[in-house]
Formats: sequence, structure tokens, C-alpha cells
Amino acid sequence: MLLGVLLTPFAVAALDPGELVIETPAGSHRFTIELAATPSERARGLMFRRSMRPDHGMLFDFQTEQPVAFWMKNTPLPLDMLFIDASGRVVEIAADTVPFSETSIPSRQPVRAVLEVNAGTAERLGIAPGAKVRHPIFGG
Repeated sequence: MLLGVLLTPFAVAALDPGELVIETPAGSHRFTIELAATPSERARGLMFRRSMRPDHGMLFDFQTEQPVAFWMKNTPLPLDMLFIDASGRVVEIAADTVPFSETSIPSRQPVRAVLEVNAGTAERLGIAPGAKVRHPIFGG
């Protein structure tokens, strides 16, 4: 779902699952995630997916901190996008993104990664800027 990328509905193969933990003042929340680490994996993202389990998500790893922009083209699933810096801190959240929208959703600062989860997940679990994300790409 990176801005400017068009793909066909046939490019929806799932990536190998892994685990990620988000620590909030209310407790720790575990997610099964797919890691999108290559340009083609990041470009495909969650396009064409119609559903996702409540404890699942996709982690987009950009390897270094940089400004990023997403869109929802070809994505029927409403999402929360958690923008995460290199230390694993959530720095901003784009909540309840609009399915199929071509409006750019940019990071306000350079980020290392973006975690996409079902819309409403951040609010439901109390995930807010400052939450700590634990995954190997953040050094643990």
C-alpha cells in the first residue's frame, strides 16, 4: 500500500508469520505479524485482503529511519497505522484509515517501521504514541 504502486489481485500471498509485542500502561499486547521487508512486499502490503484476525498485523520494515507515505488503494480492510521510530517507540497513529482511499497518509517524522492492524485496535487496546514495540528489528 505504498503510494504510487499498482498491483493485481493475484499478488496476495501471505508472508511468513512472526510475533510482535506492544507494551502500554495497560499491559502487553501480542500480535502475529507478517514482516514486509523488501520493496515488493512493502508495495503489496495488505492490498486485496478482506479480513484479518484481531491479533494479527503487518509490519513494514524500511531498515532505516525515513519519511514514508501510505495509501489505501486496493485495500478494502480499514486499518490503524502505527508509525514506529528506530528505538521501537510508536510516534504517531493514523487511526481508522478509509478503505480504497488514494489520499496520502504520510509520517510526520522519519520512522523505521509501520505496523498495520485492524481499525479500532489502537483505541481498543490503549495503544498511543509512546507505546513500546518489541520486535527483533528494533534490537529485541
